[in-house]
Amino acid sequence: MRKTLRNSNGNMKISKIAYPLGLFVCLFIYVAYVKWRWAFATQRIFSITETAVGTRSQQYHEKSVATNQAIFYGIMFDAGSTGTRIHIFKFTQTSKETPTLTHETFKALKPGLSAYADDVEKSTQGIQELLNVAKEEIPFDLWKVTPLVLKATAGLRLLPGEKAQKLLQKVREVFQASPFLVGDDCVSIMNGTDEGVSAWITVNFLTGNLNTPGKNSVGMLDLGGGSTQITFLPKIEVTLQTSPAGYITSFQMFNSTYKLYSYSYLGLGLMSARLAILGGVEGKPDKELVSPCFPPSFKGEWEHAEITYQISGYQTGDHLYELCSKKVSEILHNKVHKTEEVKNLDFYAFSYYYDLAAKVGLIDNEKGGSLTVEDFEIAAKYVCRTMEINPQENPFICMDLTYINLLLQEFGFPKTKVFKLARKIDDVETSWALGATFHYIDSLNRQQNKVS
Repeated sequence: MRKTLRNSNGNMKISKIAYPLGLFVCLFIYVAYVKWRWAFATQRIFSITETAVGTRSQQYHEKSVATNQAIFYGIMFDAGSTGTRIHIFKFTQTSKETPTLTHETFKALKPGLSAYADDVEKSTQGIQELLNVAKEEIPFDLWKVTPLVLKATAGLRLLPGEKAQKLLQKVREVFQASPFLVGDDCVSIMNGTDEGVSAWITVNFLTGNLNTPGKNSVGMLDLGGGSTQITFLPKIEVTLQTSPAGYITSFQMFNSTYKLYSYSYLGLGLMSARLAILGGVEGKPDKELVSPCFPPSFKGEWEHAEITYQISGYQTGDHLYELCSKKVSEILHNKVHKTEEVKNLDFYAFSYYYDLAAKVGLIDNEKGGSLTVEDFEIAAKYVCRTMEINPQENPFICMDLTYINLLLQEFGFPKTKVFKLARKIDDVETSWALGATFHYIDSLNRQQNKVS
């Protein structure tokens, strides 16, 4: 009986020791497992790669073991004057090579952010809708390491500072509540020069003219709603020496330094130009705006930046094109700097250049094409003449074509100059968004280098 009692007591003592010991062992195994899973996940998402500018930095991506390619994403919101657009870029990168763009998802919503200047809460619905597109396109485990950025252009640059900042702050709050990577500079107003430079990077990247020895770069013309940009890489020293202050800008990319001629003309975008030609003022509705670019019998309405204007033509004995071109010339007088070198460089033209050319049948709506300055002039004269007899569905078509024709000549392009017009190159939107995304990712990499 005593022996049994001793064994029983012994077992009781062992049980008291074994229970916490077993619990500790289980906890240890669990912690080890969690650590192993974390290390595996971290290895999958983070690795050291060669960046687009040739420096070593920490890049966020998913690595494909089969192809040894890094896969990563960037999200860029383009908050323009007439709409907000999202660009979701998917990149792959092999070893030390320059990243390759493998896919772009694009969606646009109207109106632009500036339309919500007096009711910022309404702006969030569209932003959230576009963020949902990003969630669908980007793998869940890469959300937290995918940079999310919004850059606003002329629409917000034209707003009073306080109203613009309230809009940006509301967008910033929506971004910070999202699952994506957001920095202190995730929302900002883009200055016109950066817009032009970023668009130039985009088109030269897509045409293979960057980081390729012996390749000639192409110039870029962009006509937005509130502003218009011209950007090119000068080949002759006189252009650099004679250009006004603020027209030459430098940046580094792909192990090269570029010194570009780039300028953005705020207020000379197509919508702002319409208002100026009509004699109106931004944000101030008038009783009626009269223009020689409309047929004499025309009366109608035009909505611009959430303001509805009453518009009409006026009686005259002269032809519509001559009257309209005279008024447009007055608006453009001494507003644009001419450069001789543009005559000898290749240029791509985007945005409203493309839209207007496609609308009147000068180029294919889907494929784009090439045309001359004179093609715009001939189309303007024909449309204006036709409108004198039969009013068109779009009353602005005479004014718009006349404006584009004279704007290009003011830049210094001869009537025989040939442009390439494209909405996409290799199925990628030809906007500044891709170039700006490259620049932002590069800035993240430089910051990471400083920290490490």
